[in-house]
Amino acid sequence: MPGVPTTDALTDAFTRAAEPFRRELVAHCYRMLGSVHDAEDLVQETYLRAWRGYEEFAGRSSMRTWLYRIATNACLTALRQRGRRALPADLSAGASVVDWLQPLPTDPATVAEDRESLRLALVASLQLLPPRQRAVLLRRDVLAWPAEVADLLDTSVAAVKSTLQRARARLAQVTPDAVTEPPSREARELLGRYIAAFEHSDAALLSRLLHRDATLEMPASRTHGEDALRGAVAGLGSPGDWRMLPVTANAQPAAAVYLRGTAYGIVVLTPAGERIARITVFADRACSRCSAYPRWRERWSTPRTP
Repeated sequence: MPGVPTTDALTDAFTRAAEPFRRELVAHCYRMLGSVHDAEDLVQETYLRAWRGYEEFAGRSSMRTWLYRIATNACLTALRQRGRRALPADLSAGASVVDWLQPLPTDPATVAEDRESLRLALVASLQLLPPRQRAVLLRRDVLAWPAEVADLLDTSVAAVKSTLQRARARLAQVTPDAVTEPPSREARELLGRYIAAFEHSDAALLSRLLHRDATLEMPASRTHGEDALRGAVAGLGSPGDWRMLPVTANAQPAAAVYLRGTAYGIVVLTPAGERIARITVFADRACSRCSAYPRWRERWSTPRTP
């Protein structure tokens, strides 16, 4: 019929209107869920639901607001069906890998505005909040959407204010103090020196890179202090057993880790000034196999002396 848009025209219009928000929706769902894979799945679900309702949408709100409403409700539904995710060191030795907080692959060129809200420590702290507190806090303090929160969550303005106060108070109790991060060039150089120290089992070099009270977080264990960390690294194997490829995760310097040619996981560094304040190890092969990370494709050999 004349004047009625075809399916192809609707598809093109929907894609042009909705696709620019995909990356930020993945980041939003990741903050809510603590899982890259779950976030990507729910964003796909969000776009499917939006497409099905696109003809009735009729521009009643902005496309961005509408997509965030769908995505947030999908996250809240998912969170009712499972528990929170934690950093590896917060889990017992018998805990399932699916309960781990997962690192988020990030492009250094596109995360400047999201850097603080993607920090590993903050995302882990968010998982301690009840789901609705998490949603309200993210809407108000990360997305800076004060007016729309009550409508988006189908609640009253007074309820939003009360929920936000509780969320902020809880987050203040559990969020670590901010660290002073070096500029990106210095952070990359620090990561390069860390990789060299680890690949060569060079405890002396590693010691020079660590803060005196640095922390190593691994599955079901947490180690504090440079002496303890040096001992932990010294016991990890011989030079050449491990290889690392530099990446970025949660807007922080990170590396995809391989043990004798086999994917091992992801390590994320938290720099403070010119040294490393925290090393978080995700011993999950699925993390390093993520398509956003590079793969080890070279012949396995003992690394050259740095």
